[in-house]
Amino acid sequence: MNELGNYILILGAGILLGAFFFGGLMWTTKKGLFSKNPALIFVSSALLRVSVVLLGFYYLAAHNWINMVVCLIGFILARSVITRFVSYAEIKKNK
Repeated sequence: MNELGNYILILGAGILLGAFFFGGLMWTTKKGLFSKNPALIFVSSALLRVSVVLLGFYYLAAHNWINMVVCLIGFILARSVITRFVSYAEIKKNK
């Protein structure tokens, strides 16, 4: 049961990392398109988001490939949820 609980926590952390990455991407595109200096916003956001996610994956993997796969599954789940949420919000906004 201890391993299952550990995998559930790692899955949740992967979901949080994905939410941070793709939520930050959504924020960046909304703010960066109307900024006076969009290159600075896009580059700094990309560096911050990638750095945080890579450090999170490195820390959570703990030299175990199964932990890395579980974290990646959580990351992909977050991507799926956020893309559906954004698509649904755009559909509702256009009606």
